[in-house]
Amino acid sequence: MPPTDSPTGLDPALAAQRLRDEGPNELGISQRRTLRDMAWDVVTEPMFLLLLGAGAIYLAMGDAHEALILLGFVVIIMAITVLQERRTDNALNALRDLSSPRALALRGGTLVRIAGRDVVREDLLMIAEGDRIPADGTLLQAHELAANESMLTGESEPVAKQPADKVFAGTLVVSGQGLLQVTAVGRHTELGRIGQSLDTIALQASPLREEMARLTRRLVAIGLSLCALLVALFWALRGDWLQAVLAGITLAMGVLPQELPVIMIIFLALAARRLAAQQVLTRRLNAIETLGQTTVLCVDKTGTLTQNRMAVAALCIAGQELDVQNLPAAADGSALPDAFHELLEYAVLASEIEPHDPMEQAFHRMAADHLVDTEHLHPAWSLAREYELSPQLLAMSHLWRDGTSAHDTVATKGAPEAVADLCHLPDAERAAVSAQAARLADRGLRVLGVAKARHRTQDTWPDAQHDFDFEWLGLVALADPLRPEVPQAVALCRQAGIRVVMITGDHPRTARAIAAQAGIANDRVITGDELAQMSPQELANQVQQVSVFARIKPHQKLALVEALKAQGEVVAMTGDGVNDAPALKAAHIGIAMGQRGTDVAREAAALVLLHDDFAAIVPAIHRGRQTFANLRQAMVYTLAVHVPIIGLALLPVLFGLPLVLAPLHIAFLELVIDPACSIVFEAEEGAADLMQQPPRAANEPLLSARHILLSVLQGSVVTAAVVGLYAWLLGQPAHAATASTAAFVVLVAANAALILPSRSSQTSWRSLWAGLTPVSLWVAGGTLAALAAITTVPWLANAFRFVPLSPLHWLMALLAGLLLTVVFAANKRWLRPKAPALRPSPA
Repeated sequence: MPPTDSPTGLDPALAAQRLRDEGPNELGISQRRTLRDMAWDVVTEPMFLLLLGAGAIYLAMGDAHEALILLGFVVIIMAITVLQERRTDNALNALRDLSSPRALALRGGTLVRIAGRDVVREDLLMIAEGDRIPADGTLLQAHELAANESMLTGESEPVAKQPADKVFAGTLVVSGQGLLQVTAVGRHTELGRIGQSLDTIALQASPLREEMARLTRRLVAIGLSLCALLVALFWALRGDWLQAVLAGITLAMGVLPQELPVIMIIFLALAARRLAAQQVLTRRLNAIETLGQTTVLCVDKTGTLTQNRMAVAALCIAGQELDVQNLPAAADGSALPDAFHELLEYAVLASEIEPHDPMEQAFHRMAADHLVDTEHLHPAWSLAREYELSPQLLAMSHLWRDGTSAHDTVATKGAPEAVADLCHLPDAERAAVSAQAARLADRGLRVLGVAKARHRTQDTWPDAQHDFDFEWLGLVALADPLRPEVPQAVALCRQAGIRVVMITGDHPRTARAIAAQAGIANDRVITGDELAQMSPQELANQVQQVSVFARIKPHQKLALVEALKAQGEVVAMTGDGVNDAPALKAAHIGIAMGQRGTDVAREAAALVLLHDDFAAIVPAIHRGRQTFANLRQAMVYTLAVHVPIIGLALLPVLFGLPLVLAPLHIAFLELVIDPACSIVFEAEEGAADLMQQPPRAANEPLLSARHILLSVLQGSVVTAAVVGLYAWLLGQPAHAATASTAAFVVLVAANAALILPSRSSQTSWRSLWAGLTPVSLWVAGGTLAALAAITTVPWLANAFRFVPLSPLHWLMALLAGLLLTVVFAANKRWLRPKAPALRPSPA
């Protein structure tokens, strides 16, 4: 093992070689399905069992030719289904890999962010509050580090860690930071030995899935009843029990809705892949369906609405204000007036030595520009004690020891009112500080108070910051510019009927200024202290009217989310810290920041913004609405094309006509329906005004009574046209096979034509052709080409028991099917819903 004081970590080449030799840092419990597993799932599907049953009946009837053709269709449909399953599985696997824990590794002297699976033995990893530890290791450094090891021990209390202590994969860092050297990865970790799995992305139980399951059960019950009725009728009227069973299998194949769950999982998985391409990671697929219902979007200010690139903007001492934004850098302090040196000095002392917080980084940068060659920087001092920020006191203090003096130096920074309270300022001075902080906050600046204290050097220190005798130094104001894309994104949310609510720990005036710049309603701001005094009823009333909450403590975020949910709102919530996790989990859609967010926040969230870009939320909501709309249209189409199949299986028996459809024909239709739904409808771009519509209601079903009625109506039109044409042709001096061939051409052409009006909910005639995608044209063209082949090429037509049609008759039958588009469009216009009124949203 290399020496523990090595500052460079593993050589990148050695790390890559070790990853190849020893394998990735995974538990070895594969969540990926093999091709054999997928094929087995397909074989056990009812549709394929019915096809095999039909083939067995044909063999029993002595028709080996028909049985072999059916077997060929079994292979083709199985291959297509497996490919679809493979595509979906690959999408889920890619998302699962993206959502795995990350690690900050020291390699070749450089800190690099890598996937948890790429961690290798002897890697040096930096860990901090909110991280999930990716591998077992030994701590080389620990600074107030504590870990939650409940997933291994069952004990929920955090475990304090010191240098040389062991830490374990899968546990959570709840406070502090440290440096560890990896000793075991993957299956060799404690977690690997237990055999648990850390992370899955699967289709969780959701209202949409439950609705789909209910619809499937009902259709199966209806289908089985109709099949039993058909078999009984056929046997009673015609007496051939094998033919009766075959007719029943044909009907069952046409009725069973095996496409519905397949279409849903494909739509959601591909939508997740499209979101990932937009730098939005979907950790829970059911969040996609909820996105379109979002009515309230709760956002933090810093880093979400603003750029999170803090810079010191002003320093204030005793009423004197210095604008430092355009101050030239001078390491000897000559550019910065001497009176402000001490204020900046103590702002740095009250910050971490190697800070991650943007505000503390800004203090260090300014000190490097202005205090390097002065006596106000103290690299030799040692940090003896930290007093952390808490909900009770919005200030933090550092106690420093120089090794020679009889007194320790204490530096504090925090909310101006909190630091003023620590200094016990008289009322007049406190009012002056508040007024000055208010003026700075009105400019959208983040304002902190800074103070100092002296404490006699000893082995013990006070338990609380209030026990020090602090002296007020002044105010530091920092600028964090609004992201340029935020105002437009907020305006788009407002157009879509989504209210944006800002929840921040900043000063109320700062929050109001940023809200005004972003376009968020800011006529009133509620603070955390005011929130704490409200009754549940008062809180419920206020959250409906107020869109800016300032000085909010972490636990109050959860209260706000719960209050909004209680009002019937569908809440999306952004967050990045450990303390945000409860609110992220409680919200209908938790949205974590991918770059500055902790692993705890990422795991509690349903979506992760990989680039911390607020504007990415708007296209994510659009994608959620679009996916739901496309899925709805696909389901309407799927149900509609099953209606004529049922009609063509039942009506000829009832009217004593020769059967039109056989299992072979149903198998061909399956090859038309599945691609149309999973490829054509998923690729549709949706209505242009999708984000000008109000959010759909939380209780709105995927398929309403109107949608089901439309499906039945469209399918009945096709049934009437096909059965009517078939009966008419049977009365002409033509062979029955010719009539069934022409009827089949009309059926397939009508199903292809039905795609046009079913692509969207628009009812205008122009919408039939508007926005046709290349995918739609390829699927329609491929379908008609396959139809032409099996109804005009003699040897293929014979295999399907068709009579080859002449070009004229084929074109006439095709035209008859395509002309039904006019009827389909008229039905849609007749059943179109009333336009919903957009719920007013605060400006």
